Amino acid sequence: MVIVLTFLGAVCFFLSIMFTRSRASRIVLATITGLVFVGSTALMTLNYSQHFGMHQVTTTTSHRIYPVNAKMPLALYQPVGTSGKDDVYIYKTKPSQTKPTHTQANEYTHSQVKWKKSGDPRLVTTTTRWRFKNDFYKVLYAWSGMDGTLVKRTNTLEYPRTYVLLTTKQAKQLQAKAKSPAGQQAMATTRQQGQVYVTGRVQAAMAKNPHMTAAQIRAVAKQAEQEFQAKMVQALLK
Repeated sequence: MVIVLTFLGAVCFFLSIMFTRSRASRIVLATITGLVFVGSTALMTLNYSQHFGMHQVTTTTSHRIYPVNAKMPLALYQPVGTSGKDDVYIYKTKPSQTKPTHTQANEYTHSQVKWKKSGDPRLVTTTTRWRFKNDFYKVLYAWSGMDGTLVKRTNTLEYPRTYVLLTTKQAKQLQAKAKSPAGQQAMATTRQQGQVYVTGRVQAAMAKNPHMTAAQIRAVAKQAEQEFQAKMVQALLK
């Protein structure tokens, strides 16, 4: 609306100056249209520079994420700069996803990793945007493009401690080692060791709690498997 008022104010001011014959009428009309033009311009400037009529709204979303390599508990990131504040983290939103997703890389976004004891990896995103205070300002500044302007965004990737944090370069090196003859032999050996490790962990847990449910047993087995996979990844990187 303020954009329309600015345009109409300018046009009407010009018309009142050029085509109004009566001096008194010309002064009155020029004053009114001039005030409309100046006032609407001031309102538009305040909105763009000071976010007049707006306030900041913060929202938080959380959803499950998956590692790029389904067989290895890896948390991948691409270093950007030297501070680490602009690093881009790579993940999948669905197990069947072919092309991985990555966190945003811009001046308004900060991404970080947070380690937790157990559970599935999750991405928690906290976003702050400018929103109009009420419907009046929403109508007044219609078509301004200011509603929803991003102020800041924080991506927190929550991974269980069984995951290994690697750069994309390290992940490529790991993949090359895993495909080598020595790597294939080592992985074949560690698979057998992994089965023994997982079985031992499950048996130890059941010894402490003989009344464990099937879901609890699966959870213990899954965590044990991830722990062993993490050890295998660290061994291959050496």
